[in-house]
Amino acid sequence: MRLRLSDIARQAGVSEATVSRVLNDKPGVGQQTRQSVLTALDVLGYERPQALRKHAIGLIGLVVPELENPIFPLYAQTISNVLAGSGYTPVLCTQTPGGVSEDEFVEMLRERAVAGIIFVSGLHADTTASTERYQELKDKRLPVSFVTGHPEGVEAASFSCDDTVAARIAVEHLAGLGHEKIGLVSGPDRYWPVRRKISGYRAAMQGVGPELIELTLFGEQGGYAAASRLIDRGATSVVCGSDMMALGAIRAAEERGLNVPQDFSVVGYDDSPLIAHTNPPLTTVRQPVRDIATAAARALLDEIAGQPTPSSEYLFRPELVVRGSTGAAPRD
Repeated sequence: MRLRLSDIARQAGVSEATVSRVLNDKPGVGQQTRQSVLTALDVLGYERPQALRKHAIGLIGLVVPELENPIFPLYAQTISNVLAGSGYTPVLCTQTPGGVSEDEFVEMLRERAVAGIIFVSGLHADTTASTERYQELKDKRLPVSFVTGHPEGVEAASFSCDDTVAARIAVEHLAGLGHEKIGLVSGPDRYWPVRRKISGYRAAMQGVGPELIELTLFGEQGGYAAASRLIDRGATSVVCGSDMMALGAIRAAEERGLNVPQDFSVVGYDDSPLIAHTNPPLTTVRQPVRDIATAAARALLDEIAGQPTPSSEYLFRPELVVRGSTGAAPRD
């Protein structure tokens, strides 16, 4: 059947121009008016254009960083379970160095007409990256939500652990054990979580001791290199930006003949799966991954369903988990 704008406009009680905007998936049309046009299409027996079928297909994109850090598979698993429980199939897009970029993944997902996209620790967490890519998705009315960081200027739901608090409680724990030379190991400071950890660390170190900060690459090897430099600078303990970095810090200490925690204390961040079974068991700051992931997934599902959703960042409080990698400061 040949699609006639006049018939649809008459059935929906709107102008032909409005019908055209809806059929071409253009912004500037209210949700109720848009639904009236789509209903008119169905009543008249017209097939909806491909671009307008995305909410019925049941696919949702999930863009995550590399999966070497155990915390990201946990995010992916939790989000996938929530989506599957609501009848949606997650399309997992895993980024790797030199592999498919986030923008390329988004283009692939749009070609598959996904109903929405959840970004975990993506370019939105990078202060040097443009947020126009996300505004473009919002302008096309593609529901999105973010985990770890909020794209400035974009009205979208985002959910993060409060990294400022995380660094502060880690420093307070070590200071309470008598440490004064407390170092901070984290990734590049262009990322929002790193900047927040630095802010929390500096605030907590006031009146405690000198600032000892080493920024490096994320991962075990980066933690090893940065902790090695901090040990050379006289640090007796270190707060790390991830559990993987903390494992590198422990290795650096042991290779220098230091015993953890008798000679050198280490605090991680994440409370990744199996991290309690390291030797020694790692003291760490737990980010509430399941709560954050569930909130991000539900916010996206609400937006897809046309329900009101938050348009700012929600911060979740972390928790200090004391195990065996921290102890009293060594005596001079």
